Amino acid sequence: MVTVGFHASHEQISPGRLLQDVQHAEQAGFDAAMCSDHIEPWSARQGHSGFAWSWLGAALATTGLRFGVVTAPGQRYHPAIIAHASATLASMFPDRFWMAPGSGENMNEHVTGDAWPPKATRQQRLEECVDVIRRLHRGEEVTHHGLVTVEQARIWDVPDTPPPLIAPAISVETARRGAAWADGLVTVNQPAAKLKDMLAAYRDNGGRGKAVLQVHLSWAPSEEEATAIAMDQWRTNTFAPPVPWDLPTAGHFDGVSGTVGEEQVRKSVNVSADPARHAAWLAEYADLGFDELYLHFVGQEQAAFIDTFADQVLPQLRTAGAYA
Repeated sequence: MVTVGFHASHEQISPGRLLQDVQHAEQAGFDAAMCSDHIEPWSARQGHSGFAWSWLGAALATTGLRFGVVTAPGQRYHPAIIAHASATLASMFPDRFWMAPGSGENMNEHVTGDAWPPKATRQQRLEECVDVIRRLHRGEEVTHHGLVTVEQARIWDVPDTPPPLIAPAISVETARRGAAWADGLVTVNQPAAKLKDMLAAYRDNGGRGKAVLQVHLSWAPSEEEATAIAMDQWRTNTFAPPVPWDLPTAGHFDGVSGTVGEEQVRKSVNVSADPARHAAWLAEYADLGFDELYLHFVGQEQAAFIDTFADQVLPQLRTAGAYA
């Protein structure tokens, strides 16, 4: 049955506050958590971007939840560093940590000063990084010369069970390609037909493991407030690729989103003041074949969302048989 988790958005909430939020989510009944890994927020209005790997150590140590992180080895992070960080977390917290290595976004990677490669090159670089990380997780000494360079790298504390590497995908083609290397698939809420196609592309090409969906949503006691939150916090996240891959700073995202309207935002965010409507949306996602749903309330004050959904949404999912 489907797992319902809490998405911790580092771009929107300070690290200390977010740690309290995820602890609150566990106490309220959420099953798991995942987080983003950014150095730059999507908007100056969001205004935060704590270091995910430091935060993950604290979150794993102070809750009993299982955690995942979407990250990008290859430019800002050398793959040996990501392998080292993830191996340490998996060693300290067995079977409670997974990561989703992706090809990245310029907004986070431009800080190195290196050129931003085209998507095809980034995808090839990612697959090289995945191979390096898996070998390091097995305790091998790794030398690799390609789009990334590794010289005699070894991790001395490797976990008994390596952390799963989940493929993050927005497109059907990326989902299909991820089937060759991944232990699962993670994407974000999109039209049902596209989500079905992505799941089929992954599974039909041998993709194994769990299917994970991050669900962007906005809830408030009134429809007007729920809409205002979504417009304020998430209108910079409504563009199709390659825009979100290639813009370099929060200022650029704020600049191009000035004319984004409510209709466009609602295509990316499930907006409703009715908890039952949110429960119905989530049940529909579960019925598509997703094993885990991570709820991302796009507002910055999480407490009322956590309590309301724990009281009125999770029980509806349990009653409907979509949640265990």
